[in-house]
Amino acid sequence: MSGCIHAVHSKKRIEATSDVSTILERLESVGIVVEYQCREGYCGSCRVSLLAGTVEYVTKPLAFVNPGEVLPCCCRPRTDVELDI
Repeated sequence: MSGCIHAVHSKKRIEATSDVSTILERLESVGIVVEYQCREGYCGSCRVSLLAGTVEYVTKPLAFVNPGEVLPCCCRPRTDVELDI
């Protein structure tokens, strides 16, 4: 994982680390709560707005993702990202 994760509403900037595989796991590791259910990209309940940056999906999500949205349960940052969390 590379890049920094900026959670706008939580007012936190978090460095991505190689020991964590997804954005969701990294957010959880610093105490930021994101609603989720499946952790696999099936349900879409973790959907958040991507305000800036790019991500790559560890597994292709099956849930519908609108432009400007990401599923943090199954992606990691390719660049610094800003999320509406």
